[in-house]
Amino acid sequence: MNEHRYTIVVGVDGSPASKAALRWAVWQAGLVDGGITALMAWDAPLIYNWEAPGLEDFATTTAKNLHEVVNDVAGDSEVEISREVAQGHPARALLDAAESSNANLLVVGSRGHGGFTEALLGSVSQHCVHHARCPVVVVRGDS
Repeated sequence: MNEHRYTIVVGVDGSPASKAALRWAVWQAGLVDGGITALMAWDAPLIYNWEAPGLEDFATTTAKNLHEVVNDVAGDSEVEISREVAQGHPARALLDAAESSNANLLVVGSRGHGGFTEALLGSVSQHCVHHARCPVVVVRGDS
């Protein structure tokens, strides 16, 4: 993790809402001289309790996607952004990252790629709001 006194963990999945969350986190980190941990999670599909082969491919692809999104959204920013890829459910990964880094703030998009488009909050953002040990900011995506 970074050495800033103010740490922001932000969830990234490539959706418009997560890109908006990352943009907001970069803005906030710039105001408070903070650092960001951008986290993207992946999970291997299970088929009848059998894990798919090639788990390293999931991790590599996720890391590549995270790198592209961060560069696209915040490539010219002077804010320090570390990238973290985690295996597991995104909400759990975000909560664990926020706790292990003693994050001052957790930032998530209102909805990611999954779920119902009519929902005001996605399951990941809702879980983070209810279970995080630090303040959570939920950022709406671009319409």
